Amino acid sequence: MAHVPTYAALREMLKPFQTPTLGRSIVELLLTAAPLAALWTAGAFAVAFGLWWLALLISIPAAAFVVRMFMIQHDCGHRSFFKSAWANDWVGRVIGVVTLTPHDCWRRTHSIHHATSGNLDRRELGAVRTVSVKEYDAMTPMQRFGYRLYRNPVVLFVIGPFYVFFLQQRLPHGIMKEGWRPWVSAMGTNVALAAVIGVTIWMGGLSTLLLVWLPTMLLAAMIGVWLFFVQHQFEETYWARNDTWEMVEAAMRGSSHYDLPPVLRWLTGNIGVHHIHHVSARIPFYKLRDVLKTNPALKDVNRLGMLESIRCASLTLWDEASQRLVSFAHHARMKAQLKATAA
Repeated sequence: MAHVPTYAALREMLKPFQTPTLGRSIVELLLTAAPLAALWTAGAFAVAFGLWWLALLISIPAAAFVVRMFMIQHDCGHRSFFKSAWANDWVGRVIGVVTLTPHDCWRRTHSIHHATSGNLDRRELGAVRTVSVKEYDAMTPMQRFGYRLYRNPVVLFVIGPFYVFFLQQRLPHGIMKEGWRPWVSAMGTNVALAAVIGVTIWMGGLSTLLLVWLPTMLLAAMIGVWLFFVQHQFEETYWARNDTWEMVEAAMRGSSHYDLPPVLRWLTGNIGVHHIHHVSARIPFYKLRDVLKTNPALKDVNRLGMLESIRCASLTLWDEASQRLVSFAHHARMKAQLKATAA
């Protein structure tokens, strides 16, 4: 692993990048919302002319722009996209209808994720469930089956995204007892979403909803879950018990630099520069690459390429002894070796 600077050094490095630029933020918003609207309009026309296959094809780039919309909402949730908290909150709430994500609910649960990421004693909201080798060995056969099923790629990256974005987020999941605000956020988003769906059906028919909007949102949800997974689920990630857990250490060592090709970096709002984001969530996404250009030593910290990232899907258990994420197969081999040695 590349050298990780001290917190004091990081603070000085990142300070110049923490102020959003109003003009740039507006341009980024327009460059994301306008193409998405154009793609969805083109998809609706394709359906109207009976070109269902074209509508499905259009949903692919549309999904990429929905992901980028979510990245803008993400920055609004950290109040890093605009200087004004009011602007961040209301732009985030409007985008939340597009992304199926109640903004104020998500902002709360995501803040918990930032505050507890990598803490083995606080595996709470906003994280992919991860158990240690010791915990896995202590499970009943049924519990192991359930965990293996949960970590199956089909469940994690296909069924899971549908459940989270289409079903779970219709309620203030995990924060239902935190007063009326989460409920207003969730129910307000649901009402607005129902209105948008109703208008879509009224103007374009049910086929437009099923052939344009639904595939777009399903694909966007899958991409979003994959990105979130790769940001923290890699071999040399960071997990520690509460008494030794340290936030900046967890941010830098427990978050990846997912080094994507330029087009994908742009479409994903530079979220692959996740180690820097976790150290300073106040940096707007359009300045994250500038951090790496100015401080090139940070490029190699937890760097993952696209091909390397695919292997991460098989990493399922945290081995506290070796401080690595390992696969079920690796764990089984290690157990077999121990038994053979003991015999």
